[in-house]
Amino acid sequence: MAIEKMKLVRVDGLLDRLDDFIVQCCINGDFQPEPAIQYMSASSKNLSLMEENPYPPMVQAIEELFSLTGYVPSEERGASQEREVSQDVLDCIQQVKEKLEVLQKQKRTCQRKIEEIEERYNQYSHFESLEPPLEDIKASQYIKIRFGFLPGESYQKLQNNYADDPYIFFVPCSEENGGYWGLYFTPHQAADEIDGIFSMLYFERIQLKDDTGTIKEIMQKLKSEAEVVQKELNQTNQSIEELWYQNKEKCTQVYSQLKWLEQVFDLRHYAAYRDNYFFYVGWIPERAVNEFTQKVKTFSNMKITITDPSKQDKIAPPIKLRNLLLFRPFETFVSMYGLPSYGEMDITNFVAITFTLLFGMMFGDMGQGAVLAVGAFILYKWKKLELAKLVIPCGISSMIFGFVFGSVFGFEHALDPVYHALGWEGKPLEVMDSINTVLLMAIGIGVSLVAVSILLNIIASARKGLWGEAIFSNNGIVGLAVYLCGVNVASAFMKGPSPIPSSVAGIVIGVGLVLLFFKEVLIGKFDHHPNWKPESWVDYSMQNVFELLEYVLSYFSNTVSFLRVGAFVIVHAAMMMVVFSLAGEPANPVVVVLGNALVICLEGLLSGIQGLRLEFYEMFSRCYQGGGRPFHGVSLAPAKEKQKS
Repeated sequence: MAIEKMKLVRVDGLLDRLDDFIVQCCINGDFQPEPAIQYMSASSKNLSLMEENPYPPMVQAIEELFSLTGYVPSEERGASQEREVSQDVLDCIQQVKEKLEVLQKQKRTCQRKIEEIEERYNQYSHFESLEPPLEDIKASQYIKIRFGFLPGESYQKLQNNYADDPYIFFVPCSEENGGYWGLYFTPHQAADEIDGIFSMLYFERIQLKDDTGTIKEIMQKLKSEAEVVQKELNQTNQSIEELWYQNKEKCTQVYSQLKWLEQVFDLRHYAAYRDNYFFYVGWIPERAVNEFTQKVKTFSNMKITITDPSKQDKIAPPIKLRNLLLFRPFETFVSMYGLPSYGEMDITNFVAITFTLLFGMMFGDMGQGAVLAVGAFILYKWKKLELAKLVIPCGISSMIFGFVFGSVFGFEHALDPVYHALGWEGKPLEVMDSINTVLLMAIGIGVSLVAVSILLNIIASARKGLWGEAIFSNNGIVGLAVYLCGVNVASAFMKGPSPIPSSVAGIVIGVGLVLLFFKEVLIGKFDHHPNWKPESWVDYSMQNVFELLEYVLSYFSNTVSFLRVGAFVIVHAAMMMVVFSLAGEPANPVVVVLGNALVICLEGLLSGIQGLRLEFYEMFSRCYQGGGRPFHGVSLAPAKEKQKS
């Protein structure tokens, strides 16, 4: 349960050495810069170092060059980190860009020609059955010809309503989608009237080019033209590939270098300056202080000041969690709720242990747990999903509780030989025959975890020096005493174990509730809060009556909420009973496999959701506040290999 200790670092030096300082000391991932001006007094006359970054236009130019090739630019591992890019290199890249633009223009021209030819070819293909040359069809001085598409219903109307009209003559050439491609003829003097009739019949007219020859001859010419243009396009593409093959390595290196320089220059904006001196401020983990100090000492005329975080700092220290590798995946859950504030307890390990146990109980099956663990391991190795790392221990926990419940893919007696070999009569717990036991165990687990959560809050408050909160709050010593004595009374009422006499427990509860009623006053007095006295005792009393009721109800609801753990244990066994009922006797293997797959997916998801709900609502709410901000150390080492889009 560790939060890395942070140190606030201030470095003063000559302004012309700022870039050297940033490159050597601030980009290895252990330094998070802060706006230095926020740590300077108003009377210091320091100014923020606001300069225009010269590198974005260069970066954009190379990105445009990459876009001409169809590649996505990315930083190349091991790229040069030289502080300048020579003008000769930039001129060379500009020449490459200009050549690529010319080739891309040729490529677009060829593509447009091919599209136009294909469109014309498709148009002519509808009229392939016409035998006369197209120029002869269009040559008539007294008749107009219209080419297009007539819907099937409109064609029937034309036949029924205008069959006797000598001026309306439609020639179908091909059929498509229930309609007809064809042409109609109309005398010049009746063209407007006939065009209007065909318009009402939803005739879709197309314009054919002034080509000559029969339709088949025209289509053959277009096909030949397309082949010529396609050949030109292929040659252009080959020229682009050859040009890019010759220059891609240089362009990628320059791009990586410019991106690096752009990011380094952006870090200058965190600095403040006065005259010829800069002031740089940031957070650094305590473990990295010595290395950072040694790097700064390599510069002459540079001063470093290292201080511990204090409540007077305008910006709270960032949070960097440090946990064992096994527990690290569960930092995701803590971050979802909110990182701990600096000085607060990191409960990642507590979450890892409790969530894993709760999940294993609710999803107790050796076979299904093994599938979950192995599947998560494969998924992590394949896709590097952090969530998959979290599922692996949950699957192992399911296997352990599956051994306790004696369940392997729903086969309730598959482990009987193992139990007999261990000298046992049978499985440790028969779920469906011990429903009351399972539910009571769930309540017992709830009592234990709620009590531990309150204890963690007491420890965390004491570490912060908030003794009033640690003692008198509903999640402090008084609250813990009231809760445990309440559990004791409830257990005695249900004829269960009651270590404390009910009379004594009742007295503790009464005194504790009185203290909780006045908790704001007591906490304010102990922790030296300003204005700890209530303005109106009447309002205070009315408000705290309801708050006291809320405390009691929350103790009850938080505990009862853990019944869902026992319920899911029972539900899991019941679902597998349903699967085997559907599988019949003897069990149909297909039904058993599909049933197990469904249970793994459905109940695995629900167990995870319910376990997370118990963490957030029943435990986090009692011992954890969050509100911290993550540590983002600047890391500008060249990143990934280039990738093709």
